[in-house]
Amino acid sequence: MAKIIENGIEREASCTEELFAMRDSLDVLGGKWKLMILRYLTNRPDQMIHFKKLERSIEGISAKMLSKELKELETNLLITRTIQDTKPITVTYAVTEYGKTVFPVTETLVNWGLLHREKIKESMNTSEQ
Repeated sequence: MAKIIENGIEREASCTEELFAMRDSLDVLGGKWKLMILRYLTNRPDQMIHFKKLERSIEGISAKMLSKELKELETNLLITRTIQDTKPITVTYAVTEYGKTVFPVTETLVNWGLLHREKIKESMNTSEQ
């Protein structure tokens, strides 16, 4: 069970509290694109990442969806949007320190996804024999 600290005292979270916390996490991070955007930005901390670069790099995302997801990530304090004073104006995106706390989640998902792909591949090879 997860731990909660209330008034300086640590206790185990109830099942209901865990489910509410899971719902909160899914509300902020859920969907097809948010974790992919965060992972992309996290893996490029020293690069200037602009909208078009994100759109080209994240295969299958539309400009409208990317714009929506970036706004939601910014609202939830996971990324920053910086307007560069250039001609034409350039907007760049970066992960916040708080946003970096999502990295272990994305790392776990990447590792599980790689394992799952292998498992499916093995299963397909076994069933073909």
